[in-house]
Amino acid sequence: MADQLASDQKKPESVVKENVTIQPQPTVRFEPEKELFGWKAASRPFKKKDRDFWVRLVTIAGVFAVILFLIEGTMPVVLMISLLFLFYVLSTVEPEEIEYKITNKGIKIADKRIDWDLLTRFWFTKRGESELLVVGTLGLSGRLELIINESDKDKIRKTLLNFLPEEEMAPTNMDKMSGWLTSKLSGN
Repeated sequence: MADQLASDQKKPESVVKENVTIQPQPTVRFEPEKELFGWKAASRPFKKKDRDFWVRLVTIAGVFAVILFLIEGTMPVVLMISLLFLFYVLSTVEPEEIEYKITNKGIKIADKRIDWDLLTRFWFTKRGESELLVVGTLGLSGRLELIINESDKDKIRKTLLNFLPEEEMAPTNMDKMSGWLTSKLSGN
């Protein structure tokens, strides 16, 4: 009992009631969200495809569809046609322009915020004619790719370095495969 009283005297902020010690809770400071930097850009990279690209793609898809039909039947062919249609729509409809913001709480994309604790690193890259900010995430996709304006690159880097390290992630097998496929379809 004397030991307990001595320990209670060492910790004046603790309250002892009937052999139960209640520790004071830390005060949580709520900070309003404030925008550190913002820009407007397209929601996804876009490049109009020419006729040669579509002829090459439909030819490859047609040969692949015949092989799939002979092996599995109609369902894989229907799936392939639907994916080809989706790709056609995404390649012909220009993306909308949305607003990107870097705030003290995270990154906002069209008013949807991803908090800093879900983001790991960032780097810059170029895809086609679009300059991209790539941010590593802890989510399923593993990364966010945001289109930026070339003139804003240094401002974005300076702002993000306060929250995340700048280091490029090694390309995954999926990245390598999509890069190879893109180079074959584009004829480069």
